[in-house]
Amino acid sequence: MAQQPQTQPAVRPKTHYIKGEMVLFRDVERYWLGLPGHTFVGRVERSWTNVHNGKLLYDLTELSGNRARAGIDPDYMRPLPAADAMHDIDTAPLSEPDTGAMTPAAVAWLRQHLAQDSSTLPVRR
Repeated sequence: MAQQPQTQPAVRPKTHYIKGEMVLFRDVERYWLGLPGHTFVGRVERSWTNVHNGKLLYDLTELSGNRARAGIDPDYMRPLPAADAMHDIDTAPLSEPDTGAMTPAAVAWLRQHLAQDSSTLPVRR
């Protein structure tokens, strides 16, 4: 008898966001129409409830163009954790860093802090 493939239950995404959080969101109409430019990074500006259906919606600022996007459905939003954004810096080699393996932001951070006092690194915040 053939063994059934193992499936994992779907993870329900976080559905409540607070002002200032960074999110990835998808313009669902552009996505289903196969149009380019359907996924963006945004910053949550406010939340509100649609009076017609009671659904919680969000207004965002699209970071790539500083454009306001209103009424975004949280089903098409995902959080962008700070740990993911800072992973390259957190895992950067600190002894003789290979600048080719790090992003420019990580290199700039290391140069700034190592130039201040080359004997010690700054205190972790």
